[in-house]
Amino acid sequence: MIGGGCEQIALLMPEDSNIFLILNDYESLLNSRLVLGKSKHCSVKMMSYENTDFKQSEFDIVYAQASISTSSRNKILNEIKRILKDSGYLSIGEIVKLSDQPPKFVTDVWSASGIVPLSKEELTKLYLKNHFEILDSVDLSFTLKNFYSESQNQLKEVQKNISEQERSYYKKLLNKISHESNAYLKLGGDKHIGFISFILRKIN
Repeated sequence: MIGGGCEQIALLMPEDSNIFLILNDYESLLNSRLVLGKSKHCSVKMMSYENTDFKQSEFDIVYAQASISTSSRNKILNEIKRILKDSGYLSIGEIVKLSDQPPKFVTDVWSASGIVPLSKEELTKLYLKNHFEILDSVDLSFTLKNFYSESQNQLKEVQKNISEQERSYYKKLLNKISHESNAYLKLGGDKHIGFISFILRKIN
């Protein structure tokens, strides 16, 4: 599993499975270890998504949701292909652009998060070019409204319960969450920001 936010999915996996969750920053690593607790079938490691420590053809499935929609997407896909077994599966969700020319407030949100979204058509061509068979896809853009609404609610609760010192320390992160949520919910970002999930299979 690639990226933060996968912990609850990892905990749903059968206990006889062997799950590795990889993260690329220390704060996410600490958070994941806290969420996973003493789970025996889930391990957390910090490493680059583009160059992991795993062996070639080591995994049956790779799961990545909203974690590789960056300028490093091609390099990460190459690494995923390397560590996947022949005919292995990739469950992937990506932020997508719904319009050809998104407004500046949307591109600013993407830039601040390091996101480089493509359209569904562009992603489809990219996966096929990288030797993945597309088994299924579903447009989950409608879930973003609930995601950003919940983010706003959680942000309000956090701000009620943290000290001024903590507020100052997390100021940049808090402002980022607030700006992204407002851009989607109040400024019309829903017309330009989407989310699509794909089930892919590696082909030779």
